[in-house]
Amino acid sequence: MDFSVFLGLDKAVFQWVERIFDLGISSVITPIMKFVTTLGDDGIIWIALAVVLMIFKKTRKVGFVMGGALICMLLCNNIVLKNLFARPRPFNLPEWQDWFVFPEIVHRPSSFSFPSGHTSSAFAAATALAYSKKWGAIIPVYLFAALMGFTRIYVHVHYFTDVLFGALLGIVYGIIAIVICRFVIKLINDKTKLNIFR
Repeated sequence: MDFSVFLGLDKAVFQWVERIFDLGISSVITPIMKFVTTLGDDGIIWIALAVVLMIFKKTRKVGFVMGGALICMLLCNNIVLKNLFARPRPFNLPEWQDWFVFPEIVHRPSSFSFPSGHTSSAFAAATALAYSKKWGAIIPVYLFAALMGFTRIYVHVHYFTDVLFGALLGIVYGIIAIVICRFVIKLINDKTKLNIFR
């Protein structure tokens, strides 16, 4: 994939983010961005949420679907796509190093950039939560997922298009998990005497 076609858009978004630093409000915003982005490290917040949901019988199906979505994201996104596209991180792109300095808000990831794993896991989890049809919870989680994606640009470890495609793919992973897990749940309920999902 030729990422050069996206670099104009990616650079424009980066330059807009750079203006936040120039405005002098980064001392207020940066700690918030760092906190939110760190919550997504290794998908810990979403794994924890999936486990908690699986504990309670009322939310077990949703937790199961969320777990499935995160596994799908890990396999497709982090293991296959990142290595397939092998896009260098913004701070490793030689032509970008002339106009921005990595702010060292977070450590420099050693993995490839495309697509954003933090964003994919957040949107995969949010889409899995849609299985519950409780919009009072779903909408805030989607908004948080969008914020998570923005933080990855803010801390200078992802391009805008990494985040955009990460969000879209995360939704796809969530939908795949819903379809597969619904089948598995029905199979468990119909073919076994286990009382896991009843």
